[in-house]
Amino acid sequence: MVEQQKQEPEIPYLTRIQVLGAMGATAIILLIVAKLSLYFGNFSLFSWDLNQRELLLGVGLGFAITALSGLTYRLWTAYRKSADYYLEVVLKPLALPDLIWLGLLPGLSEELLFRGVMLPALGSDITAVIVSSLCFGILHLSGSQQWPYVIWATIVGMIFAYSALLTGNLLVPIVAHIITNWISSYFWKIWQLRQLKNKF
Repeated sequence: MVEQQKQEPEIPYLTRIQVLGAMGATAIILLIVAKLSLYFGNFSLFSWDLNQRELLLGVGLGFAITALSGLTYRLWTAYRKSADYYLEVVLKPLALPDLIWLGLLPGLSEELLFRGVMLPALGSDITAVIVSSLCFGILHLSGSQQWPYVIWATIVGMIFAYSALLTGNLLVPIVAHIITNWISSYFWKIWQLRQLKNKF
């Protein structure tokens, strides 16, 4: 019986500083693109109303997406392999406190660009939802075998987009995105630490 070898990343393993630096640089680039689009574009952002209802909606949506992701992880083998590959590259070098940045930086910058700018710029309709969500999914492509993760990220992008459209409040997808990143990355890190302990 041939033992299946672990898939090696197509991009080299990164250090903690490199991952944090890449997250920070990506967030800055996305924010600059969003600001330039707002400056030169003829559209306006969704509101950013900080109120209890939208905050709770965002938190609830974040928990729901995390639960769906966990279910998809268990049932879809290709997605599980793809997610493990992505998380191995991005999360493995990070310490637990770093996960705060993993939630905040993408949650703010990606939502501002894809749901805040791209969605209204494209017309805030079904085409805008699909195009902005596909772009969001492609942003998560880290290798040629990562198409299941891209599909899942696209679906999540559509959920984020509809939450912005239905509520008219960008706070909902921002909070949902942050919560989803925090919970899923925390559980993956805890699982990884348990795996290491079991080896010794």
